[in-house]
Amino acid sequence: MTSNTTVSKCLTGRKDKQVESFWSSIFKQFRKNKLAVVSFYVLLVIILACIFVPIFSPYTMEQTNMQEKSLPPSAAHWFGTDDIGRDLFTRLFVGGRISLGISLAVVALECVIGILLGTLAGYYGGFVDGLIMRIADIFLCFPFLIICITIVSIFSSGPVTLIVTLAVLSWPSIARIVRAQILSLRELEYMEACEALGISDSRRMFRHLLPNVMAYVIVYATLGIAGTILTETSLSFLGMGIRFPIPTWGNLIQAARNPAVLDKYWWYWVPSGVAIFLTVMCWNIIGDALRDAVDPKMKR
Repeated sequence: MTSNTTVSKCLTGRKDKQVESFWSSIFKQFRKNKLAVVSFYVLLVIILACIFVPIFSPYTMEQTNMQEKSLPPSAAHWFGTDDIGRDLFTRLFVGGRISLGISLAVVALECVIGILLGTLAGYYGGFVDGLIMRIADIFLCFPFLIICITIVSIFSSGPVTLIVTLAVLSWPSIARIVRAQILSLRELEYMEACEALGISDSRRMFRHLLPNVMAYVIVYATLGIAGTILTETSLSFLGMGIRFPIPTWGNLIQAARNPAVLDKYWWYWVPSGVAIFLTVMCWNIIGDALRDAVDPKMKR
């Protein structure tokens, strides 16, 4: 009993030091990328603005004033007003709050499904692995945007439907990443030590294997948030996402479908377009920097 306890403590202490040094090396490598650091602060400003601007704004997202409709940007309305006199500055950041919230929820649900199935496939192998991967292949064969439009058209186009649809259709990618990492990690010596100590399968998977995969999951999640924002924007622009009166960046930019608005009322759609561009660009740069930090080939 004493021998097993000593071995377990040694393994746990060595593992904690390795995990700590691994994450600290990723952080140091990320800090060396100046563009990624700048992108992180820009993204932080956008997120804080989406949280606090609607709280402190003198206008609400639904407040109308027909006497001030279609006004260009001014001191009273920084991003102008729309065709029924709503303040577009407030609606932009309320829409950002909803778009970012949906994207985070989609990626979180997608990662939960993908991590669970990928871990089971990689750890058990054999029939379990074959079954899960064939299901993943079926999902990857679907034309993504067409299936999304079809499901949203059949059911309601509310936030819950959109989140579940995007997450269920997107989990195979992260599941494959997790499976590949688990397949290589389960053959290492410390897993043999876990087996010798009689540690249960669930504890091996979720206590000893998954922490070593989380760096790759975080990289995927940052890139996935950017892709989800674009998907939500595309669906909303086509009228298949979140619909009015709830604002999102996608349905705010939908105003550009009208040639008259595109030509005369640029403030209807340019701010939301710039917000989408900056947010997606920042997420992509951060994701690329994290991928370089995680990849051993990129470390000098």
